[in-house]
Amino acid sequence: MPTTTSASPAAAAHRRRSRRKAPPPRQPWCCSFGLDPSTAAAAAASRSPLPAPRRAKPPHQLAPPLSRRIRSPGRVSPIDDPSFAATAGYCVSARLSSVTECPPPSLPPPPPPPAPAVERQRATLRLILVEKGVVLEVDEVERVRRESKVARKILGGRGGEVTVEGKVEVESFREAVEMMLEDKDEIAAMKRLARGGVARAIGVLEVSLSLMFDRGVSSCLNYLEAVPWNESEEDIIKKLLSQHSSYEVAFRNLLARLQPQRPTSSAELVVELIDSITKGTNNNARKELRNLVNGILSKSSVYIKGDKELDKRSIYCICHSSLNSLVGLFEESSDLAPADETSISSVGKGPLERIYKLVEDTNWLLQILIDRQMGEEFVDVWANKKALSRMHERVSPMVRHELSRISATIFIAMGSGKLHCTGDKRFSFFQAWFRPMLVDFGWLRRYPKGLNVTTLEEGIGQALLTLTLAQQQVLFMEWFEAFSGQGRECPNLMRAFQVWWRRSFVRSLGSSS
Repeated sequence: MPTTTSASPAAAAHRRRSRRKAPPPRQPWCCSFGLDPSTAAAAAASRSPLPAPRRAKPPHQLAPPLSRRIRSPGRVSPIDDPSFAATAGYCVSARLSSVTECPPPSLPPPPPPPAPAVERQRATLRLILVEKGVVLEVDEVERVRRESKVARKILGGRGGEVTVEGKVEVESFREAVEMMLEDKDEIAAMKRLARGGVARAIGVLEVSLSLMFDRGVSSCLNYLEAVPWNESEEDIIKKLLSQHSSYEVAFRNLLARLQPQRPTSSAELVVELIDSITKGTNNNARKELRNLVNGILSKSSVYIKGDKELDKRSIYCICHSSLNSLVGLFEESSDLAPADETSISSVGKGPLERIYKLVEDTNWLLQILIDRQMGEEFVDVWANKKALSRMHERVSPMVRHELSRISATIFIAMGSGKLHCTGDKRFSFFQAWFRPMLVDFGWLRRYPKGLNVTTLEEGIGQALLTLTLAQQQVLFMEWFEAFSGQGRECPNLMRAFQVWWRRSFVRSLGSSS
């Protein structure tokens, strides 16, 4: 029986390995990370031979040259990019102690680099905003020279510096420069200005005027002429127009909004407004318009600079017209409503409303005259309205007390020192309208319509004390008799009566005390 020798375990393992299918060759890596330096040579020897290197790409398929790549701010330049270096056939050393050396690629030798072209120095224009310390550099010098007369005058063929003074915002400065570099498109310029609004357009206008940029000035003026402004913007526009008189022709349409072409007197216009109000029929509208005119005529009004004198004669013409109409209405009412009638139905709503309107208008005109220190003549006119004072006794109290509203305005103004009439005119006024006031005071208290009866009592007493003591005695005795019969339906003049009594009998000029 033949003897068999058992194979060694090493030989059996060798036979098993020889029967295994050989693994495919591994792709070579340019860089190996994580290997120990002592095993790097053994690992390289045990590998299969390297395959043939790849063929080089034709020149038109290579990466674009570096000179045409844009290096954006804040980003890495392509020459510093590891992926870009790998595509060009270079090794990247991430950690030298664990990187094997790569064989050089089998590429044809690169052509010698072309000699760098000598770039001609480009002209640059520096636009300096002095107030903000901002500098804009513009390469298109020739276009700016064509657009700006200032740049054309200062600059030659090369670049230079142009300064812009004034308190202009940086964005307005930038907008003006960008408009220079744009094509001539009026619609686009108007849209650009509309996005910024009126304030921005004013700033662009100021820069354009400083640079004598005519197209920019024209665009800004066309935009500003078509939009509304507030008062502060209006003041800035006026200042700009006054500082640049050389553009007066271009400013023509804008100036038409700031100054009248055919100046008219404001006093004449105010008289027309007053006359329109007195002829109006809508009571609410007339009240609002009276407030509007009062605001215009107020000396403290922000819309008035200086004291604008009114046409006194025209105002008094309107007053006479109102008073004549009032006389006609009272003649009509005296026939419809005798003195003992106290109901509206007896008078008629139509005539009564017209009387209210005329009295309201007359009082308003009188107050305007008093405020402008022109009311003394009205006192004389009112005192001589004998027809109205006579009809006062024959008309219903609900109608006639409206006349005493006009007298109340005069009493208050005279007692507060706002009317400076002569003594004869003051006494003539008291003779005509003091007794009607004593009769109508109760009606005025019940229907004040804005009248302060306490102020009225004080005004009557103070005005009465401006007369002579003899005249005061006559009028105080008349008041004493009326007050004793009517009580609080009559004005309370006790304080003024005490003053008169003390001056007449206690501390008279001829007394020794």
